[in-house]
Amino acid sequence: MEIIPAIDLRGGRCVRLRQGDYSQETVFDDDPPAVAQRFADQGATRLHLVDLDGAKAGRPVNADVVRRIVDAVDLPCQLGGGIRDDESIRQLLEDVGVDRVIIGTQALKQPEWFRKTLDRFPSQVVLGIDARDGLVATAGWLDVSEVRALDLPRQFRDSNLAAIIYTNIANDGMLQGIDEGTLADLAEFAQLGVDVIASGGVTSIADIQRLCVIERDHPRLIGAIVGRALYEGQLSLEEAIAATGPPGESAG
Repeated sequence: MEIIPAIDLRGGRCVRLRQGDYSQETVFDDDPPAVAQRFADQGATRLHLVDLDGAKAGRPVNADVVRRIVDAVDLPCQLGGGIRDDESIRQLLEDVGVDRVIIGTQALKQPEWFRKTLDRFPSQVVLGIDARDGLVATAGWLDVSEVRALDLPRQFRDSNLAAIIYTNIANDGMLQGIDEGTLADLAEFAQLGVDVIASGGVTSIADIQRLCVIERDHPRLIGAIVGRALYEGQLSLEEAIAATGPPGESAG
């Protein structure tokens, strides 16, 4: 399983929110490219970038900072936040240089557009599913729909979808670990025939080992995004990577 460090961007700085609440922000670093370089030096094989300003604005806002991150490290970078039209996707993939874009809001609101987008950008689009109480949240988690999180990806699983990222908002940024309900959801997502990445709540080696147990039975669970636990020193990236076990094996 791939351990993917998260860099959340707001106002050009590296921050973390609690449960997606913009009023509960912690600033961790004023130099996101330097943070990216540290993660690369510690063994990261991919970075997860989030444009928090973009998620609220409905368009990419921190593209310049993202470009500096991409230029600073020789790692694939995936980006989410405010990506809602073809031009934004093209700019981010071709100009800014991310290797995958993450789309959530428009996949829910414009499924036909999203399906065509998957055809136009095969294996470069990730479906971001953020859930609150089992329902899909959109617009930077500010709105909650009436669509069940597990229902949204079913209509796209036979397409050119690169992966699904599933976040239980209740866990995100809380440093309380992954709850049993989220683990069960991840196992169900991993049976859809699409690669799945866990996000939110990964706080300890025990959390990673629990994910690896699921991955052993459901190999489409391919990764875990880790954020606040790295920044606050509760988990080191080297330890997290080591906890996944040797290549081809799972810890646990």
